[in-house]
Amino acid sequence: MTRELLLLRHAKSSWDDAGVRDHDRTLNARGERDAPRMGRLLVERELVPDRIVASTAVRARRTSDLVAEAAGVADVAVCEDLYLAPPGTLVDVARRRGGSAQRLMLVAHNPGLEDLVAQFTGSQDAFPTAALAALRFDIDSWEDLALMSVPEVMGIWHPKTLDD
Repeated sequence: MTRELLLLRHAKSSWDDAGVRDHDRTLNARGERDAPRMGRLLVERELVPDRIVASTAVRARRTSDLVAEAAGVADVAVCEDLYLAPPGTLVDVARRRGGSAQRLMLVAHNPGLEDLVAQFTGSQDAFPTAALAALRFDIDSWEDLALMSVPEVMGIWHPKTLDD
């Protein structure tokens, strides 16, 4: 059996208000445009997740909501552990929160996501805001996922490289 893990970095956030805590920053105009674009990509590529689990940060929650709306995903949850999580914690959240989902999306932050994508793919490419990596693992359940797992890379997309 296989499981598919979609890793999405939150869309571009606003730095307009220096007094706002990092956790509470919202999306800027580009982020509001890019998040639904990535949701439409999921539909076009037939990669719509069964479940989305997002960081509790405002920018990640808004990204997950816009993606879910564009892709028609009903199962959206938040997880405090995803906020600024390192790769091991991201894998742990997938193991704990994947449940019966065949395709799970995590919406989180760098540097953790970029480091995890590098770990899984061997790629040292940048993972900019709203970047998406789709990975297929030959595992029976999410509990079998490990940092050392070797996936099939289904694709990596950046919003700037997509057609409008």
